[in-house]
Amino acid sequence: MRLFAGIVTGVALMTLAAHTQIPFWPVPMTLHTMAVMAFAVLLGPRIATAIFVAYLGAGAAGLPVFSGTPERGLGLAYMVGPTGGYLLGFLLASALTGWLALGRGIVGRTLAMLAGLVVIYICGLFWLAQFVPANKVFALGFAPFVLGDLAKIGIVAFGASAIPPLLQRLRGDA
Repeated sequence: MRLFAGIVTGVALMTLAAHTQIPFWPVPMTLHTMAVMAFAVLLGPRIATAIFVAYLGAGAAGLPVFSGTPERGLGLAYMVGPTGGYLLGFLLASALTGWLALGRGIVGRTLAMLAGLVVIYICGLFWLAQFVPANKVFALGFAPFVLGDLAKIGIVAFGASAIPPLLQRLRGDA
């Protein structure tokens, strides 16, 4: 029951992160990256991935959990739009980052988050290339986001280091 409540809370926080945005086209600037990385580092790969799978499931079912919903569409129609690759990247990064960060200090967690960020951008940019001219993909899907994403990773890295006892309790280690 505790795990279920944690996943539901995680989906609610992921939704809040998605709706905290700076409107931008074709991909909005949100706090998704921060939430994905925080869940992966704080809760580990299993729970972080479960949260993102549940989030995607809620979105696929038509709930307005994604950034710009319902204005930009709902459900599967939204998921196959310009941000679909980033959503896949967030899912893969949840697992990869969580796995690479297990038992690591601040440097290891930061490197794990950077590896997850690379996965997010690879998936996102390849998918975005289906919607914008190839010469605009980098300018629209990477350049406006990378500095903010690196700052979010820094915040998560230092924040996670500041609260180790809480992390142990959240993961069930204590």
